[in-house]
Formats: sequence, C-alpha cells, structure tokens
Amino acid sequence: MYENNSAAEMYDLLYQDRKDYPAEAREVAELIRQRKPDADSLLDVACGTGIHLEAFAGHFGRVEGVDLSEHMLQVAAQRLPGTVLHRGDMRQFRLDNSFDAIVCMFSSIGYLRTADDLNAALATFARHLNPGGVLVIEPWYFPETFLDKHVSGHALTQGGRTITRVSHSTRVGDVARMELHYVLADSEGVQHRSEIDELTLFTPDQYEAAFSQAGLKVDYAEPTGPRPGYFVGTAV
Repeated sequence: MYENNSAAEMYDLLYQDRKDYPAEAREVAELIRQRKPDADSLLDVACGTGIHLEAFAGHFGRVEGVDLSEHMLQVAAQRLPGTVLHRGDMRQFRLDNSFDAIVCMFSSIGYLRTADDLNAALATFARHLNPGGVLVIEPWYFPETFLDKHVSGHALTQGGRTITRVSHSTRVGDVARMELHYVLADSEGVQHRSEIDELTLFTPDQYEAAFSQAGLKVDYAEPTGPRPGYFVGTAV
C-alpha cells in the first residue's frame, strides 16, 4: 500500500480518524518516565507518517524517527519539518545518536518474520539506548489472542473525498494474514487498492527472550482497552 505518497496519505487520513495518537503518546511517555524520569530524547522506530512522532514531540526535547518506507518518511517530513528522519531497517539500522527512550508503536514489530529477526531488532534498539534508557514495544497479537477470520471496516469522508477500508484476517501457522481493500472516491472518480499484510504471532516468551538477550530488563504493561499492551524494557 505504501508504494507512493498517495497511498501513504490515505493511510494517514484513515488512521488519524481511528486512533487517539496523543493519548497513546501520553500513556507511553508516562511508562518511560516511571523508569527514567529525566528522559528527554526519543527515537520512534517504524515511525510511518509521523503521527505518533508528532505527539511524542510534545513530551520530549529531541525526537527522531526511522522507517523503511521512503514514501511514509516523505509524509512524515511534511508533518514535522526540521525533525531528523532516517530510512532504515529496524533489524540493522545504525545512527550516530543514542536516546533516552526508543518506541516501536502500532504493532509494527509484527512485520518481522522470525524470532531471529526479533532478536536482531531488539539488539539494534538496545545499541541506541543511553544508560538507563527505556524501550517500549507495542506488540502484535499473541497466538492465543488473535481472532481468526476477523472482519473489520472503516469509512471516512473529508475534504470532498471518501475513503473506505475493509479487512479479513486468517491465521496460517504462526502468521496472521490480513487481506485489505481500500476504495477512494473523489471528484476524479473511484480508485481501488488492495494488499496482503502478514504479521507474525510472536509469543510473550519470544518477546521477553529477545529483550533479555539484548540486555534489557523487561516487564509487560497490561492493556487498558482493546489494544495489546506494551513490553517495556530498561537498559541495565
């Protein structure tokens, strides 16, 4: 879906209408400051179009983002002019800076395919943490919490455009396969996009093992609503 800026902007509009990004940023900032009260710098991994990053900028003196998609980063740059953004793979990026906090939101970690990928990503995150720094990951569903054959939909009308999104999710082994269809109607006509997303159903033990292997003390913050909660690690 993110093969061009138009697709990234469609994603941007739909999810701003579905999620309370500022509330999530406040929640995560509180988790960070409970463990590191003086935290003042943050890196958002898989920052996408920068909606969470914009919210985090209200809580931290310095924020940066990293994402694999150039098109998503272009939208993020428009939203956050002057903010340092990096293109990189979460398993192996190398930045010149380190941070008091690193976050990976919106279940983006689920796009990793294997436990080895998960371990590599956590090791990369840990290398970029300052002493006593905090890592917060919002996981994808666990094998026992995934809803097989789940159907969802959303529609938004704004600025003379209507966008709809429908999805159907099935489980294939330890992978959640999501078939998604997007329809955009505006004055120029109707456009249709479709995609297949595959996210790995890592177990809690796999997440915790990856944190421990990266040298981080980890605990799990239980969810307060339908979202999956957070794994929170502290550099020791």
